[in-house]
Amino acid sequence: MTPKDNDSQAIAVSGLAKRFDDVQAVAEVSFAVAAGELFGFLGPNGAGKTTTINMLTGLARPDAGTVRIGGIDCTENPKAAQHLIGVVPDESNLYPELSGFDNLCFCGALYGLPKAERRSRAGDLLERCGLAQAAGRRFAGYSKGMKRKLTIAAGIIHRPPILFLDEPTTGIDVASARQVREMIGALHRAGTTIFLTTHYIEEAERLCGRIAFVVNGRIVQTDTVEHLVQPLTSRHILQVACANGVPDLTAKLGAAFPELAFQVPSPGLVRVESDAAIRVGPLVRFLEELGAEVSEARRMRPSLEDVFVRITGIEAGAMRKEKEKAAGGAQ
Repeated sequence: MTPKDNDSQAIAVSGLAKRFDDVQAVAEVSFAVAAGELFGFLGPNGAGKTTTINMLTGLARPDAGTVRIGGIDCTENPKAAQHLIGVVPDESNLYPELSGFDNLCFCGALYGLPKAERRSRAGDLLERCGLAQAAGRRFAGYSKGMKRKLTIAAGIIHRPPILFLDEPTTGIDVASARQVREMIGALHRAGTTIFLTTHYIEEAERLCGRIAFVVNGRIVQTDTVEHLVQPLTSRHILQVACANGVPDLTAKLGAAFPELAFQVPSPGLVRVESDAAIRVGPLVRFLEELGAEVSEARRMRPSLEDVFVRITGIEAGAMRKEKEKAAGGAQ
């Protein structure tokens, strides 16, 4: 879905730009998000994702460009559409000394919810987030996953029609990340417009209807996952797992099979690509003759990761290292 009618645009951005000293953080960014759409901003750390979301939510002023949120021009008055939006920053903005319940009630009060409504809403959200048992505990004592879920609850306590999520699963454990994705999916199905930044390719592919690839502050491609992957559907991909390593493996494979393209994304894993069907037998026999112990050979379907690497030139391994680094700090 590509929104063209202004009435259907929950978010509309044109020519957005922001510079910090000698760094052009965001450059000529333009896009539109339809009401009810889950739109992903996918790129590595430092691509300009957080700067963009800060300008959209009124936390930073753009140097150039226009921003419309829910049909309201926020270019001159960044806070004009605050009543329409919920914001979940990449770092929690809740109060460590307050309990989970009191944090939510305080946020509800800031949005003008009556006392009875905010208390009822806080209890409901704590239950939905799996935090009911921790409602009375101080926020400072929550794990990273619990903090992330409560921060999302705080961002939606006033039932905003538009929600901004900045790297919602970075640095949290696998189980919490799954719960957060389930929450995001449920909000989307309920009709909330969601703008999601992430550097997790599989997360964007799983959640988003449309995705913008962002590199060095610029959007290099925007489309649905289906359309992005479509040009690669005729590409043949084979993944071969080996129990042991072989020196100069890609060079030896390339010399023996010049019609194929080879990569070793990680030790013990060989990725083979071709425009024509790949004959598995000769390839496996050659690897075994080199001394490799082949444990598996399976055909793969092209993924969003393949598209991202092809369009941006950024190796997926670099994105995975960012993920692993973030996950290392998870509690």
